[in-house]
Amino acid sequence: MNKSTIRIMNDSDPDRLSEAFRKQGWDKPTDQYVRYLEEQVNGNIVSLIAEVEGNLAGNVNIVWQSDYPYFKEYRIPEIQDFNVLIKYRRHGIGTMLMNKCEEMISERFDAAGLGVGLFHDYGEAQILYANRGYIPDGKGIYKNGEYLSYGQKVIVDDDLNLFFVKKLR
Repeated sequence: MNKSTIRIMNDSDPDRLSEAFRKQGWDKPTDQYVRYLEEQVNGNIVSLIAEVEGNLAGNVNIVWQSDYPYFKEYRIPEIQDFNVLIKYRRHGIGTMLMNKCEEMISERFDAAGLGVGLFHDYGEAQILYANRGYIPDGKGIYKNGEYLSYGQKVIVDDDLNLFFVKKLR
């Protein structure tokens, strides 16, 4: 892969991100990235952008104070909305984004956390996280603000997650 960089999101990125994801069939509206910028200005998150030769390749957020109950209780920042454009996958972009997240988190915290979807679309991310040493938090499946119980019926979608933690230091 040619020259790749990771940087913090700026004002010119929301429209570019939305358009790049739209071109590959993903619905990620500009407003979503504008909210990320606002949260970043308020110090609640850091939103990182991956570029290859100036072209957007992916993004990820570090949420310093997660809403996920286990992370909130144990003060574990959450890596969220991790995306690499399909044409840039398998070229180390995801690894670069994760390395930068872990580096930034380790400056202030002992561990990082993340949630991952449970169906095929998340398969590559599931493998990446396992290979990087993330382990399940032991709380089970979580969806829409609740831990699921045996026998519960749910719709499998992007909100059905299993959460993982990695000790950084």
